[in-house]
Amino acid sequence: MGRLVRKPKLPEAEPQGGDFGGMFQSTTRARPAATGFPGDDYLTRMVKYIPAEIIGCSMLVNAILEQSMVSGGGNAAMAGFSVTGIAVGALLVGLILTPLFCWYVREEGDAWVVNAVVSSVAFPFWTYLMGAVAFDKVHDGNLAAILILTFTGVSGLVAPVPDRPVPQEQKNASPKEGPRLVESLKA
Repeated sequence: MGRLVRKPKLPEAEPQGGDFGGMFQSTTRARPAATGFPGDDYLTRMVKYIPAEIIGCSMLVNAILEQSMVSGGGNAAMAGFSVTGIAVGALLVGLILTPLFCWYVREEGDAWVVNAVVSSVAFPFWTYLMGAVAFDKVHDGNLAAILILTFTGVSGLVAPVPDRPVPQEQKNASPKEGPRLVESLKA
């Protein structure tokens, strides 16, 4: 199981010509079955859309910022900058890092673009739930629980579109323009 949501894979298209529409299929020759991959189910997608690594880093940064707020009061500052300003900056950095992380950990068959979009939208919901300093003046724990439950439930409905299968003839065909292009470059 990969870290990101997996795209469903449709069965590959079988060759059309050569066996006269299936009239002369030999029972002695075994053909590989056209198999596909269903992709991740609803619950797996729902869990994989949570940007856990970025949330973990955000929790560490917010713990430091929250400690500064407790010791410094409402006008707390770090290195001459307002702690709430730093918290908003940290929230924006987390929003930028979420799609970059999805791109970085992608593997073959991952729907990393869909994962990046949904995870980026999920990040503020999760930081609001965790009580990020950026949301200190508007934080309500009950609202945060309702928002995260609703968003997480709905996010599982976002399923990536499967790639279209490439017919076997196209996979085995050689490019037609290759030799002409090389000859034109030599001239």
